[in-house]
Amino acid sequence: MSTPIIPATATTTQELPHILHTVFKHPLDPLTPDEIVAVTLTVRHHITSKAEFESIKAIKFITTYLLPPPKKAVLAYLGIPLAPGEKAEPPAKIVRRAEVDCEYFLDVVNGVAYNVILSLHAEGKWSVDTIEQLPEGVQPQISVEELIACEKVVKADKKIQELAKEVGVLPDQIFCDGWSIGYDERFPQKRRVQQALIFARFSEHDNLYAHPMDFIPVVDANTGEVLQIDFPPHYKSTTNGHVLSVPKTHMPPLSDVAEAFKISNRERIPPPKKAFDFLPDLMAETEEVLGPAGSEAKEKKPFKYRDDIKPLHVLQPEGVSFKMNGHELEWQNWKMHIAYGQREGIILSTVTYNDHGEVRPIIYRLSLVEMVVPYGAPEYPHPRKFAFDSGEYGMGTMANELALGCDCVGQIHYLPGSYVSHSGTATVIKNVICIHEEDNGVLWKHTDYRPGGRSQTTRRRRLVVSMVCTLANYEYIWNYFFYQDGSIEIEARLTGILQVYAQQPGEPNPFGTTVAPGINAHYHQHLFSFRIDPMVDGIKNKVIEQDIIPLSGEQSATGEDLNFAGNAFTTTETVLENESGREYDFMKERRWRITNSARKHYASGKDVGYSVSLKGGITPMMARNDGWALRRAGFTKYPLWVVKDVEGPKGSRMWPARKYVPQTREQPKDSITSWVEGGLPVKDEDLLVYMTVGTTHVPRPEDWPVMPVEHLNIAIKPQSFFDKNPSMDVPGTNDGKSVSAFSDQSSSDACCN
Repeated sequence: MSTPIIPATATTTQELPHILHTVFKHPLDPLTPDEIVAVTLTVRHHITSKAEFESIKAIKFITTYLLPPPKKAVLAYLGIPLAPGEKAEPPAKIVRRAEVDCEYFLDVVNGVAYNVILSLHAEGKWSVDTIEQLPEGVQPQISVEELIACEKVVKADKKIQELAKEVGVLPDQIFCDGWSIGYDERFPQKRRVQQALIFARFSEHDNLYAHPMDFIPVVDANTGEVLQIDFPPHYKSTTNGHVLSVPKTHMPPLSDVAEAFKISNRERIPPPKKAFDFLPDLMAETEEVLGPAGSEAKEKKPFKYRDDIKPLHVLQPEGVSFKMNGHELEWQNWKMHIAYGQREGIILSTVTYNDHGEVRPIIYRLSLVEMVVPYGAPEYPHPRKFAFDSGEYGMGTMANELALGCDCVGQIHYLPGSYVSHSGTATVIKNVICIHEEDNGVLWKHTDYRPGGRSQTTRRRRLVVSMVCTLANYEYIWNYFFYQDGSIEIEARLTGILQVYAQQPGEPNPFGTTVAPGINAHYHQHLFSFRIDPMVDGIKNKVIEQDIIPLSGEQSATGEDLNFAGNAFTTTETVLENESGREYDFMKERRWRITNSARKHYASGKDVGYSVSLKGGITPMMARNDGWALRRAGFTKYPLWVVKDVEGPKGSRMWPARKYVPQTREQPKDSITSWVEGGLPVKDEDLLVYMTVGTTHVPRPEDWPVMPVEHLNIAIKPQSFFDKNPSMDVPGTNDGKSVSAFSDQSSSDACCN
């Protein structure tokens, strides 16, 4: 029942020529499915031909993706200047390179992880440049196949079947979500392990999360063994408050199940049986109307949809306003490259704006580079639940194939994505990135209220680049919005099903919410790190921190000349000279601006720039500094980080929690907290900005059984970048398709333009 391991000498299921002719339109185009296969075949052929690898019996591919060329080479290739007023650098040769993470096996147990770099040559042949063995205990990303195999291991295990039977669950009703182990010193880091969060499912498409089980196994992903079964203790109410059923949080030893259960000191908890379905046909069978708190359920009533909703269509009879050339998009003066990444999901690169004939660079690369979801329940083993959904699993591998008219509405263009399977073949997600336009209310408006005055209304349209990812119970919707006024917005939407655990009747839950009888939804956080590689009118930028403060001091007291009415406030600005993490100051409404000192605004005199601000989601990490979660997720300490971009043979600084995240136990050296210790200068340099945005989720019963979306936003707006409002040339709105809602309602004679 272990994860499939492919013999080192095996070929892929569909043999392709070792020589593959590849022509890319853009140097940042992701690897194609054919390229992925060619790359993995090259790696396999390389190791079988070298004497030092003759002991290797099998190979398992984990990641395969494009290794981006150097930034300056890409900009020269595209004709984008490095500084305002300069010409672009002469084009340089672009070498297409790939990076592979894989595990080699001397036997089924002893896996050794390797990183491989390859280059594509002019004749279309890939060759291996370097093979580097990762240090012992360093684990590559957890694959989709390993997560699926975890459930097979759990369902087949006799001990787990016996434990399930004790609470009325049959073997075929056992299901689980494979999770990263988080932090557990009982298991050697060289073992590739997962924890399994177990649920029962009483019919084929039953909402399994409504039936949580009361134990958590640990599984070896390579050997297919169940290594440990943990039984969380429970809470009791006493005169001294809530206490655990064991004297303190305890990590059971690696022993038999009976011993582990004895340590938990509690009775078994059968999974709740009531169905809380979300599929309409199942709700029609199981839905009942519940009474007020503490009352018995009312008579069962059939489920039916609301019948007062009329159709609402998005129509573009003349087609869309954007153009696509492969992965490159043009829309409303914007031009950018859009790609799929196995770890990041959506990758936006070489973002420029055509300002009346001058193509002005704004962002070199923008993407989600890390996130962590720490849970707040202290009873063991729940503290292990703080998944790095990007670094440990890969956001791109968790992406949905989007459905037209459901996930995206209107006239849609899709881009595909591909990632590698264990065998070296390519897994293709056909409609993984959605691109479309949508109305977004009023862009700007003014009415001259005087008699005979006129009104002008211009509606705002935005371009949406989006992806939806399912990570077990949760869904994340990633939206990147581009606006006609030169603004950009990053939005994360959270939905899906709460992560829940079994609860005894009447058991207190000081660290969660009882969302349904016997179902405890733990308090938790979602914290995201977005990486902005700016090139505001060139690659040498700086960050200015701006605070808004009331006037203070003796000469500015109320009644004095400088502040006669006591209403004066001003701004102070600090140029960030060196790498650092920056606090948010609510009392000063702190904000930041990325600018270019080499160009000034003609009127304000300020450096041209773009502001970055957190519109929703300024959330401190609730874990202690010395706690398990924060020791691994140091990027959550600050809402903004500024570091110098240091490019190397394997690319630039990318991953704020480190490159290899699974099973780490301390803050690694190759992470953002160690980068800033160098204190490199960041004024007028090629720099990087990392934004941390998040939410603390105290679950509500209204979040059950499926949670309505919650929004988090980062705004990126021009500030002294354009001469004036760049959207003044957007045509005014007078939609001839708009009509009165009711026939007896007269229309206004006022005109909107």
